[in-house]
Amino acid sequence: MPQFTVHTLDTAPAASVPLLQQTLNAWGFIPHLHATLAESPIALGAYDTLFGATTTQGTLDAKEQQVAFQAVNVLHGCEYCTAGHTFLSRAAQVPEDVISALREGAPIQGHPRYEALRQFTETVVRERGRAGDDAVDHFLAVGFTRAQVLEVITIVACKTISNYTNHLTHTPHETFMADPMLKWVAPQRV
Repeated sequence: MPQFTVHTLDTAPAASVPLLQQTLNAWGFIPHLHATLAESPIALGAYDTLFGATTTQGTLDAKEQQVAFQAVNVLHGCEYCTAGHTFLSRAAQVPEDVISALREGAPIQGHPRYEALRQFTETVVRERGRAGDDAVDHFLAVGFTRAQVLEVITIVACKTISNYTNHLTHTPHETFMADPMLKWVAPQRV
């Protein structure tokens, strides 16, 4: 198995150092995902740009963002990101029943807007963007906008970078991810 470095500010390629410093300033620590992505300044920059744009400039609210992020994480079977976004979902005050349904890959009961977002996001991923007019029409009929159709694609792109990186590099989990309330094992590994 190839070994990937979990970089620090001292070991990262020069072009990644300012990006890692920004992450440290924003988060108070450098997540192992970012430290691993630092091997490629392009990959780290792309991830940071997409994640930052989604969370600061998007029109989906913080809870909706987490629903879409988590739908992708679970569908991709990414244990690192599912644990991390469970933490972020709680910070965004996503209802616990919604968090549980997402982690189980189950329909979200009692929250039709979140369920429509989960379904649409999963369809976009499964169908590789060819979700079809009916899926888009249903998403819009629930009250989402055309801009939010494209925001979902941005979230899918962002999570594809992180999920695939974690799969290929075996990104070590953060210490806090061992908490039984956060830890998640992909169904395909059970």
